[in-house]
Amino acid sequence: MTVSISVRLAFELEEPTDTLLQFEAAAIPEQRIISSETKLGPSDHLARVPAQDDIGERLMLRISGNYTIDYDAQIEVNRNIPELTSLNRLHPHELPGAVIQYLFDSRYCQANKFQSFVHSEFGDLSGGAKIAAMRDWIMANFTYAPGSSGGNTTALDTFTERRGVCRDYSHVMIALARAAGFPARYCSVYAPGVEPPDFHAVAEVFLSDPNGDPGVGAGTWQLVDATGMANAREMVKIGVGRDAADVSFMTTFGATNLTYMEVNVTKT
Repeated sequence: MTVSISVRLAFELEEPTDTLLQFEAAAIPEQRIISSETKLGPSDHLARVPAQDDIGERLMLRISGNYTIDYDAQIEVNRNIPELTSLNRLHPHELPGAVIQYLFDSRYCQANKFQSFVHSEFGDLSGGAKIAAMRDWIMANFTYAPGSSGGNTTALDTFTERRGVCRDYSHVMIALARAAGFPARYCSVYAPGVEPPDFHAVAEVFLSDPNGDPGVGAGTWQLVDATGMANAREMVKIGVGRDAADVSFMTTFGATNLTYMEVNVTKT
């Protein structure tokens, strides 16, 4: 599957401002970068730094004035997607050390607040079947409503309001999974079919590896989109984190005004 990506960004900065960007497709085994071109405006400083879990890179810039970014890429996605319900849970003692951080609460995902709900609603299920049921419950009970949430909206806020955007759906999915003892992280992706076209967010849950050796505790991250808009076989990963705070496409350390954004993702 080949996915074509086109991104145009423009923003204004009144004074020289440090800006951290993450918008390029990650170079990882499950997706091959056929072509990629990033055009940046002039800057006082530019450095590439590793992103969370070494998935993708961030650009650290010091910029000012009117600034534009153009990004075009073609990515071949080669991702094997097992049936989610066939995968088992790995208990905490079986997890790789790097994964354990994704069991804990984070800024937007207060998993401890959901433990009673998860036990009462999904307590009779296990493994990937429990994760699939959580995904389906969110899809059935939430309304996708652009503009209904903001930068301070947490998973608990979204759970109460029963509406949000992909960021909010992902935060709730992550919080429910962690409340049940599954490591879960936030994944920023490009995906064909997302409406309106934009950066997309999904959850990733760590489950048993269907190709791993029995008893070893080998695991694999599985993409879970509670909005139902995107197909995991077509998603292009940008980066991952504990929640949206770790993998925003733009984080600025000063006043910034985003004046234009256009994201187009198509299958070719």
